[in-house]
Amino acid sequence: MSETRKILAAAAMALSVALPAQAQDELAVDSVVATVNGTDITVGHMLMVRAGLPEQYQQLPDAALWDGILNQIIQQEVLSQSEGEAETLRTRIALENEERSLRAAEAITKVAEAAVTEELIQKAYEDEYVNGELGMEYNASHILVETEEEATAIAAEVRDGADFAETAKTKSTGPSGPNGGSLGWFSEGMMVAPFQEAVEAMEPGAVSDPVQTQFGWHVIKLNETRNMEAPELDAVRAEIVQKLQADAVQAHIDGLVEGAEVDSKAAETVDTSVLSNLDLLDQ
Repeated sequence: MSETRKILAAAAMALSVALPAQAQDELAVDSVVATVNGTDITVGHMLMVRAGLPEQYQQLPDAALWDGILNQIIQQEVLSQSEGEAETLRTRIALENEERSLRAAEAITKVAEAAVTEELIQKAYEDEYVNGELGMEYNASHILVETEEEATAIAAEVRDGADFAETAKTKSTGPSGPNGGSLGWFSEGMMVAPFQEAVEAMEPGAVSDPVQTQFGWHVIKLNETRNMEAPELDAVRAEIVQKLQADAVQAHIDGLVEGAEVDSKAAETVDTSVLSNLDLLDQ
């Protein structure tokens, strides 16, 4: 919403609280609720304003919104009819862009809504999560020290039989030290790259050579590995729906563009700096 529209909306909302004179069941989208110098203001106009209100206003009851919306439209109408406010080139082009944008949004909404069924959601879930490769999870512990020499000595100690957890408690400088160096379970991408790569190359029970990261030098013990389990469908339903809709919309757009007669050769020779020349709109 533009700053001007926000100002008008705020001013109009301050005047609200009255019910419409006509009963709701008598009204239609083209029912006239006011006129301004002969120009009709309809229920449809008011519905569209309400649909575009900020979230905090959407929560208000109809009775509290009615006068505010009506007064906003009346104010906009008298301003648009005021002397010297005939349609300009800037206004006409803005209206063309707005109409194009609204029509495109309606088309996208229809495609997106038609793209999702329970069957498609279930299939996508099974393909990606139940039957897909979800990767591994790792359970590891580490001892963090400042120098490679310290890490090399510690690796030798634990390989010679020193208890890893007890060594971590006494020698690790990391926050997991008091907990025996335990990092719990983690999956790919949750650790910094050198650490993650070292863990993925290890076998359960093994102790690594010193590994350097931005935090210092690590001695790592890989405790266990396991295959990641598929999440419950409800936990990823929104993500699946979003992907199904996005894929359907993109495929639909690609098909329309491919089937359309599009000639953009003229744009190839244009000086792109014209995009900064907003004065052209005031001619």
